Amino acid sequence: MTQNTPLSPLPPLFPRPAHPLQDASHRVLSAAQLRARGVSAAQTSAQCLPGGPWQPLLPGVYLLHAGPPSGQERLHGALLYAGRPPASSRRTLPEPTDDGFGEAMVTGLAALALHGFASAPDLEALHRVDVLVPRTRRLRSTRYVEVVRAAALPQPVRLAGVPVAPVERALADAVAGAGDAADVRRLLTEAVRAGHCEPGAVVRELSAAKVLGRPAVVGAVDALLAEGRAAAEGRLYAMVREHGLPEPLWNVELRLPGGPELGGVDAYWPDLAVAVELDTRAPRFGAPEPERRGGNRGAGRTEDPQWSAYAAKRERLERLGITVVHLTPRKLREATEQQATVVRTALMAAGDQEPAAYVMVLPR
Repeated sequence: MTQNTPLSPLPPLFPRPAHPLQDASHRVLSAAQLRARGVSAAQTSAQCLPGGPWQPLLPGVYLLHAGPPSGQERLHGALLYAGRPPASSRRTLPEPTDDGFGEAMVTGLAALALHGFASAPDLEALHRVDVLVPRTRRLRSTRYVEVVRAAALPQPVRLAGVPVAPVERALADAVAGAGDAADVRRLLTEAVRAGHCEPGAVVRELSAAKVLGRPAVVGAVDALLAEGRAAAEGRLYAMVREHGLPEPLWNVELRLPGGPELGGVDAYWPDLAVAVELDTRAPRFGAPEPERRGGNRGAGRTEDPQWSAYAAKRERLERLGITVVHLTPRKLREATEQQATVVRTALMAAGDQEPAAYVMVLPR
């Protein structure tokens, strides 16, 4: 009597790394990647039998070990699932030679965790992974993967070996899926306080995602803008002191003696008639898409009441002989030394100009 010899398991394709978050690409592969490595569909199915060494993680994605997947493995599997080519084109496309992620990228809370947000849950604790794909993809959310579609994908950044949506977009997608106002406030506040991004960029993304009117978001946006203003002022103070600029009068109102108010400025050197103004305007929620997404940046500015007020105030001050240096929070954060040089140049050039009109300086 002969006995059937059980199918011997395939040897491991890769040794399993010692660290649980180390190179999940060695432990999670798509069906196409397995085929490219010489593993047939029948062999894959055999390895995934009950008690076998492998297991299906998502449709067309396999975990090459027994036991629960790590957070990094779940992340890697979500990208392989979302990044696979459409079914209609799989027969004509060559076998994958890259990471298999296609255009897919991590977004939402998982992306914020990878960006280092303390207020985002750890990857191991996340019950859902949001993955951003083109709007044209016919792909369903499944198991722990939530598919998020976009008409135009942002440029991803590479973190922990995977493509990740920029902070602003990841925040918008996380907020869209959140219902607790305290959670939303913590995420938005940390984004600015920790220097991940500027408030204007976040608000534009929230507007594009159509979540600004939600009760959980309204108050959080006000706190976000206030936090952004405070952070920008802090950077301005630091720039003046760290780069040896003369100490100005901070946060003052200017007005003509017996005349109208000229408006407030963030820093003013009265002996030199030089003012610095931070542009911390709240973004226009109804800005046209080309302006939000990097099209003609000048288009529509004349229709912005805040921009018109800024320009009018600057023009009034300059007619009186006051030099106005216009700084943005982004430039202060990303090019502090360059902005210090701009201010220093304005202070040095002030001595060669005609004396400015006398103005009164009042605390703001």
